[in-house]
Amino acid sequence: MELRVHGVSGAGADLVLDRPHVYQVAGDRSGGFYRPRPDYPDTAGPGGVVLEAYRWSDLPSGTATRTLSLVFLLPFMLSNVAIWMRPAGRGSGYGVKVLCRLLALNLTLTYVLSAAGVALDLIAWKCMASPQCLAGRAWLSWLGGRPVGLRLAVLSALPIAAVGLVWLLGARPGRSYDAFQVTGGGLEVDRLAAVGQWDAMPMVGRLRAIHIAAAFAVLDLTLLAALAAAGPSPAAIGLGAVAAVVLTACAALLCAPTLLERPSAAQVTDRVTSALRATACGLTVVTLVLVATAGIRWPNSGGLPGYGRLIGWVLVSQMVLLFVLAMLGLWRRTVRDPRPALLRGLGAPVLAAVAVGLAGALSAELIYRTAYFLNRRAITGRPGDLAAPPLAYKWAIFTFFSTTIAAVLVGGVMVLFSRRGRRRAAAAIVAADFPDAPARAAARLERVKKTVARARFTERLGPLAIAYASLTALGLGASVLGLFGLQPSPLAERFLGVPSGFVNFVIVVGSYLIAVVVVALVVGGLFAYRTAEFRRYVGVLWDLGTFWPRAAHPFAPPCYAERAVPELAKRISYLAGRHRGVLLTGHSHGSVLLAATVLQLPPEVRRRVALLTYGSPLDRLYARLFPAYLGRDVLHQVGEQIDWRWLNLWRETDPIGGWIFAPHRPGDPPPAGPSGTVDRRLRDPEDVVVPASDSVPPPIRGHWPCESEPRFAAAVCELADRLRERNRG
Repeated sequence: MELRVHGVSGAGADLVLDRPHVYQVAGDRSGGFYRPRPDYPDTAGPGGVVLEAYRWSDLPSGTATRTLSLVFLLPFMLSNVAIWMRPAGRGSGYGVKVLCRLLALNLTLTYVLSAAGVALDLIAWKCMASPQCLAGRAWLSWLGGRPVGLRLAVLSALPIAAVGLVWLLGARPGRSYDAFQVTGGGLEVDRLAAVGQWDAMPMVGRLRAIHIAAAFAVLDLTLLAALAAAGPSPAAIGLGAVAAVVLTACAALLCAPTLLERPSAAQVTDRVTSALRATACGLTVVTLVLVATAGIRWPNSGGLPGYGRLIGWVLVSQMVLLFVLAMLGLWRRTVRDPRPALLRGLGAPVLAAVAVGLAGALSAELIYRTAYFLNRRAITGRPGDLAAPPLAYKWAIFTFFSTTIAAVLVGGVMVLFSRRGRRRAAAAIVAADFPDAPARAAARLERVKKTVARARFTERLGPLAIAYASLTALGLGASVLGLFGLQPSPLAERFLGVPSGFVNFVIVVGSYLIAVVVVALVVGGLFAYRTAEFRRYVGVLWDLGTFWPRAAHPFAPPCYAERAVPELAKRISYLAGRHRGVLLTGHSHGSVLLAATVLQLPPEVRRRVALLTYGSPLDRLYARLFPAYLGRDVLHQVGEQIDWRWLNLWRETDPIGGWIFAPHRPGDPPPAGPSGTVDRRLRDPEDVVVPASDSVPPPIRGHWPCESEPRFAAAVCELADRLRERNRG
């Protein structure tokens, strides 16, 4: 039996099986097992194996709702992946877990404050106090003449609804996975084996309660800060103290991973988190009543009192957390793997910085688009102008544009400076592969060289990501200047000699740049759902980001591996009892799913299993990005579990997949040990001249599957024979 598992956003089961007529034998519409129809010829695979395919591409993005939810939850998803990227160093990663979870909580606060900025600051406080803004807007004027407190209380429904919306987007897709939950150990269980074996749902529920409590607490603090600006009252001070205690308790719980993860502490932690959530909800109701009925003279200020400072302190905390996380990542690094880590052991702070930068940019764009809708001069106007956003958001847009431009320039410089080395290495590879190529194949050889050189740029993405994360952290530091009332224009003109008009132009362009990013994400999500070819490229981010269980942010999209891995393990165990052996073949990300599955198979099943991977990112990406959970030791463990019945096919032209243990390039010394027999290098293309039986030269395959190639069939036959010998023995 050969069970094939496709890669990210893979094609249909008919293409995976390379058979036009297939039918489903197990599973459902989201994830199922398919076989060729028996009433058609040529249903067997190479060597007479029985063919079956597992199609899982609809698990992470199978419906429009899921796809769009992944778009809007992208910062939460990135922050969740960051916690799995800690370096393989000293200790259990306690500090990295705590910092990643605190940053995830900070993203929730950023989200709530942006919604509060639109509803409370821009509309309730600024627009409804101006007849000019209310003119021609009947949907606002009905509340315009009401007391300020009533306006704030009524429009607080918008941020409350935003919290409910993001909770629904993060929780709704997970319901289809309930039947596949497996109760196992904690986050560290056999590391990669934690995917699919560790039941994350109880911890996700605790994290969700904490984030909801913190979201309502920061909303209450926003309202109470405005109320206290008119004159502090005992009620406002008391409610503010309770909200601060709730927020502090939420942060304290995140600093105790044992309470969140261990089943032994489940009852106590569940009661505490439920009490926090109930307290925060009740506090919000009391706060809304107090604000709505406050018979006070509200201050006449250009913005909602205290709101700008709240935003500023959130940005300060982001910067501090990122700095500490980066220092901890550098301290925890160890030199155990001869191949350098793709992000130099800084995967967690780098991805967390990207998530924070993206969340800040999206929040600033939401504020600025609303301000522009209410007053077209709001973007370039002064802070006191009608519907002008807080200074922190102006700095956020300014730094986002500057960071993006700087990152593009750095990327361009890296491409130019690395081009000669990559081209030199590609020329050596092509010369060794095609030593006798005729002169008429010069153009084809040049194209192969360019393809190999582009594929080798993957290793340069790590420094580029670190540079972008560093620029984002500097941008957060610049945003803190908004706390002191400093604007970008005067500072740039004073210290850099840049005209203030140019700075305003940069802010406007930056705002539109963020809008373009948002539109691209939405359109990409829609096309990824509707167009299979487009989904192959756009869906890579979604599928890779949702492979890891939710361990940091509860509003991130759910982990599809929590269903796919146990489902594969159950099916393989079933097939192993009815066939002489089961050959597992996985392309691209399918090889990662199979590696996690092999670690969960019972010993009696592993003895009847072999593994064939092709285009696999197991070592090139995963072992370097997630060294603590999928390092070289875990890859050796996978090989040992199946007695090294494992072959890996890879191409030099592949920008994603690669060799796992030994490259086997021409001229390389023979590797020692059983791991040295795993990798098989495929020359790509097979030739650079037009064969006598064709009119065009063989294509360059790159990362595309190779099920129809003779070399793939030969590998299948070899592993099938090894399984037969094992069973006879």
